[in-house]
Amino acid sequence: MPKVMQNEMGKITVTEDVIATIAGFAALDCYGLVGMASQKRVKDSITELLGRENPGRGVEVYIHDDRVTVDLFIIVSYGTKISVVANNVMDKVKYTLENALGIEVDQINVNVQGVRVTDK
Repeated sequence: MPKVMQNEMGKITVTEDVIATIAGFAALDCYGLVGMASQKRVKDSITELLGRENPGRGVEVYIHDDRVTVDLFIIVSYGTKISVVANNVMDKVKYTLENALGIEVDQINVNVQGVRVTDK
């Protein structure tokens, strides 16, 4: 169910995919996060075969009664403090969604799905 906002000029409808894309870009901008973990493997496998990148990968958005909940499934870098990375992701995504779209975010849930060790 998309988020609908009304103002004096008309109606604005924002779908869950748009919110997921913006949240994905905001999360990937955080230090210590190396990638997003896919929860919808079939859909993401098809987009990978087509050669497209899915910025909403690892992001699920739920809208119920004007309450927006965002679930993020992330992969963090080895050697970073997971709780600090998760808190930074929550703050960045909430700030970005509220400023870019003007929506109020009720909850942001961060699920750490893995740790990636980078070769130096």
